[in-house]
This record gives sequence, structure tokens and C-alpha cells, in this order.
Amino acid sequence: MSLERKLEAIVPIWRDRVNQLLKQSQEVKVDEVTIGQIYGGMRGIKSLVTDISYVDPNEGIRLRGHTISDLLNRLPKIKGTSVPLVSGLYYLLLTGEIPTIQDAQEIEAEWKKRSQVPEYVFEILRLISDKATPMNMFSTAILSMESSSVFALKYNEGISKEDYWRPMLEDSLNLTAKLPIIAAYIYNLKHGDDSIPQSNKDEDWAGNFAELVKIRDKDYKDLTRLYFIIHSDHESGNVSAHTTHLVGSALSNIYYAASAGMNGLAGPLHGRANQENLQWLKQIIERFGNVPSKEELTQFTWDTLNSNRVIPGYGHAVLRKTDPRYTALYEFGKQRFKNDPIFDLATLLYEVVPEVLTRQGKAKNPYPNLDAISGAVQHHYGIDDCVGNKGCGFYTVLFGVSRLLGVTANAVWARALEQPLERPKSLTTHMLEDIATKG
Repeated sequence: MSLERKLEAIVPIWRDRVNQLLKQSQEVKVDEVTIGQIYGGMRGIKSLVTDISYVDPNEGIRLRGHTISDLLNRLPKIKGTSVPLVSGLYYLLLTGEIPTIQDAQEIEAEWKKRSQVPEYVFEILRLISDKATPMNMFSTAILSMESSSVFALKYNEGISKEDYWRPMLEDSLNLTAKLPIIAAYIYNLKHGDDSIPQSNKDEDWAGNFAELVKIRDKDYKDLTRLYFIIHSDHESGNVSAHTTHLVGSALSNIYYAASAGMNGLAGPLHGRANQENLQWLKQIIERFGNVPSKEELTQFTWDTLNSNRVIPGYGHAVLRKTDPRYTALYEFGKQRFKNDPIFDLATLLYEVVPEVLTRQGKAKNPYPNLDAISGAVQHHYGIDDCVGNKGCGFYTVLFGVSRLLGVTANAVWARALEQPLERPKSLTTHMLEDIATKG
């Protein structure tokens, strides 16, 4: 396939680039670490490398150097759609180059060829569906396919280290091809439909997901493309990306590594902010009976803060402006949604919350991030995060489908550049006390 040939051409160039950097500058200091950072979750320590994404404090996430707005304008689209193909994004993440429509369609063809999910995966999900959360099911489905790993097979056969990236690419294409079907089956199963989803071969990867959850609205298909593009990667330090990289650094195959990453994404401090924001929006609607006035919402926001609660979906560890991913979803909804109280409330909050947080003076960034609106746009089309007493968390599954695009691309490059086993050094509290005294 031409994607593999493209990587064959650029991998040696990048290896030489990294080797020269190490040879000439291995001892150059990049950062200093404080005791506060060590105890504070290593936040802000510059100790990871990825060329696939970077969060610019002033411009937001850049994927291979491109802003979200740039990507939405430059990535290839198919006729009759307003949002680019996700396959075009995946080509960009892997190669660093904006693809042609032919490049994107080749990946679409590869995904379709590799999309059949083993029957045993559906059987496992049926067995655990009554008790398991959607993310438990998603992670389990990924891990259950580990026996099909091409990387594990080739490693056991003694493949050369410099060729590790090739089976990692095969595994990554095989896994990502199946994600929309697995996610749709989990959603349908939680709604009482245990039939195996039948893919529409005429649809692209993202549009097929919409078909599989029985939403044939062309606008929702565009939303799935947009949703999967903007959630795809976010540097390497977040829990899902770092966990995937850490596990993969042991030469675990992508199924082990991706399942571990999804377990991290399931944590309330990482992947659940979108559902928490949606629940908060629903609580406001329930309390006021409809969208409150700006004055009522302002007071409600102050009451929330004064009771030592946070405003879900606002603030960001790095960004110091409105998240461009929020803006992309907001513009999408603004053009299409009429008389949707949840979306209208999310929009009104944007007028209220930054001003309140600025006046309060505690937030470094008072502006909304992606999670302040991502649940609202899914809710508009009837995609529920919670299904009665069968568990919440499906929005995190959608997040996971997207994030696996980024982490698998990073995994291919980790093997291409022969990145080593990750093994930081630990200190005892006594050692840090000694350092503090001497310092």
C-alpha cells in the first residue's frame, strides 16, 4: 500500500534526524524539575516527545503543525459533506503531509478491508453488558483481539528491530478499522439491540458509525467526522496517550497498549468531563424549567463556585483562550440547531462563565474547553451518554474511538524511531527532604 511506501521513505530520514540530535546534543539540558512538580503529578515537566501534536497556549491544539481551522479547510472532503474525511487526518498523523483525496480514500479502503470484527468479541460483550460500563466493554473488546496481533507474531519470529514499525502499522490499521463497529455495537446493546451491526460499504469510516447507530442524518455524519478529528490527539502527556506509550515501550502490542490507554481515559479526571458537563446542563434546565435568563444563570454560576464546586467544561491546563475545538463544535451547532435548549444553554454559558471566573480571580483560563459543548452536540441527535440503570459513559467511548487514532499513530512512530523502554527514576521522601534542606 502507498501509505507503507510513504513511511518507508520518511522513516530513515527521521531516524537520522533523531540520531544526529542525540549524537551532538545528548547532554543539553531541556528542563529543571521541582519538588512541587514531582509531587504534583509531574505537570509541566518537559520529558516526552511527539511530532504528531502540540498544544499551543494561544492557538490550541496543532496536529502535525496545523490548527483545527486549517485542517478543516485543507483536509480532503467527499462530495456533499462539509467536514473532511477522518482517513485524511489519519494519513496526516502518520506521514506529516496533507493528503490528497486519493490518499484518504486508500485508507478508507484499507479500513473497510480490515473492518470485520471477530464473532467472539460480540459474544464477550453480550456476556458482560448487564454489569459492565460502556468503557469497560470498549477496553475489553480491544484487549480480546490481542491474539490477532501481527506485531506479536512477527516479534516471536525474530523480526529485525528496525522493522518493528511495519507490524505495528498493520496492527494499528486493523484495530482502528474495527472501532466504529465496536462502539456502535456497545451503544446498540445498551439500548437492547444485540444484533451485529452491518456496515454500509458505501459510507466512509465516520459516516458508517452514524449508520450503525441508526442515525442517517447527513449532518450527524458530518458531526461524527468533526468529533473524531478534533478529539484525535492532545500531546503525549495526557493519561490515555502516556499510558498507551508507556505500555507500548515494553514492546507490548497495540491491543495491550490501547486497552490500557482506554482504561486511563475512563477515569473521572480525564475522559468524563463531557458527560459531567452535559449532566450539569440538564440540571440547570430542570431547576429553571427551561433556559434561564442571563441574570439567573450568572447567579447560579456564582452559587456553584461559592459551594466549592467547579464549572465543568471551563478552564484548561495549557490553553489561555477559548479552545478552538469548542469553537468548531459551536459553529457546527450554530448553523444547524434551532430551539435546542441544551445547546442554547451551553451557548449562554459562554457569555456568562468567563466573566464570572475572571471576576472570581482564581482560574488561569476562564474560557471553555472542548468538553463544554461536546456532549450537547451529541445530545442534539439523540445519542445518550447514559441508558437508565445500564450505566453511563458512552461519550467517553466516542472520545476513545477518536483518541486511538492519535495514540496508534504515535505507537507506529515510537517503533520506527526505536524509542526505548520508559523507566524514570524514583526518589524517597527522605531524599527529597535532604535535597530541599541543601537547596
